[in-house]
Amino acid sequence: MSGSSKDEGAGVAPQNKASWGSFLKALASYNGDIASLTAPPFILGTTSLTEFSAYWTEHPSIFVAPATEQDPEKRALLVLKWFLTTLKQSYSSRSDKYGTEKKPLNPFLGELFLGKWDDEAGTTHLLQGYNGQKVSFSRTIIIKQIGHALLTLSAFNETYLFTLPSLHIEGLIYGKPFVELDGCSYITSSTGYIAKIDYSGKGWLSGKKNTFTATLAKQGHEKDVLYTVDGQWTDSFSIKSGGGGGSHLKKMAGGSQTLETYNAKASKTTSLSVPPIDTQDPYESHKAWRSIKAAIEKGDMDTVHVEKSALENAQRELRKKEQAEGRSYTRRFFNKSDKSDIFDSLAKPIYASIEADRTGGVWRFDESKKADRQNVADGVKGADMGVVNDTEPPSEAPTKAELK
Repeated sequence: MSGSSKDEGAGVAPQNKASWGSFLKALASYNGDIASLTAPPFILGTTSLTEFSAYWTEHPSIFVAPATEQDPEKRALLVLKWFLTTLKQSYSSRSDKYGTEKKPLNPFLGELFLGKWDDEAGTTHLLQGYNGQKVSFSRTIIIKQIGHALLTLSAFNETYLFTLPSLHIEGLIYGKPFVELDGCSYITSSTGYIAKIDYSGKGWLSGKKNTFTATLAKQGHEKDVLYTVDGQWTDSFSIKSGGGGGSHLKKMAGGSQTLETYNAKASKTTSLSVPPIDTQDPYESHKAWRSIKAAIEKGDMDTVHVEKSALENAQRELRKKEQAEGRSYTRRFFNKSDKSDIFDSLAKPIYASIEADRTGGVWRFDESKKADRQNVADGVKGADMGVVNDTEPPSEAPTKAELK
């Protein structure tokens, strides 16, 4: 970041270049978690981080497909396919919409995001998880996602553990940031299947943006690959039979071959339908952030600053009041767990750790509080989703998602 270029800040409006330059200098000189740095208002998006979990299920038919598959090997493959189809929406949709990645609005304690999908697929799944982000800077913004998600197929008493990919932000010097995934993430199942996804991007000399290679194998037989999936998570990828034995599907196919190609660009999404703002709980994302979102869309950065400060200061005052009264915030839907339950058995093959100290503990959705959740959701039924920023950790602010 120390050099200069005639193209530096090319993607930033002239009136914002000085602010952008100052922000980049602050990034380069800051020591610690840069999540606490105040970003220029003009790069703020209109979406709260609490809403991001909705990206996981914007292809409802793909999401519920494993619930009707009787073969455990095929179910594991369908779960892997579903996860890969979530990546474009999760990490690229904002850049596609605005031409650049936008900084999400930081969730406040107790924030809710509730809604449903108008889709005929139906579901028998429970998806829950929590995550936090550790943000640092080394020539670019590096984000380590901490936490995990659990997907349960209740019809088969089967659970899948998902670890979260790391990511970094490219294009900062030009003022057009975008997300690139790196490292690897895993999916492990209680039936013994393990998927590993390796992420890579365009380098100085070779490679393509948003590239990945995934493999699916049986635990203890990782070299005997059952299926491979490769391509670009923002474009298209191919599912192929692997090089090892053990799959009746591969034997019938006569060896390794392409079984399916998925086009992420052509695949239509089904957006979450949320209740009208006037019927929402005051802590629901769209209602709580309404005035700030409107100001961002108008480019009224003065109002953004005033309204955002008012919301954040109100939350700080609530915390002070709770502390003065010797009480803590009451979680509406989640309980802190003293044990990592099924996580331990699913995490062991991939050497994953719970990292509870970085996410304020281990959090699980409390089934006994479901009635309260349904009241808040104003009677929403069917394939509905509730995402709640419902913890008070020491540093990060993880979000949790519950889907049924």
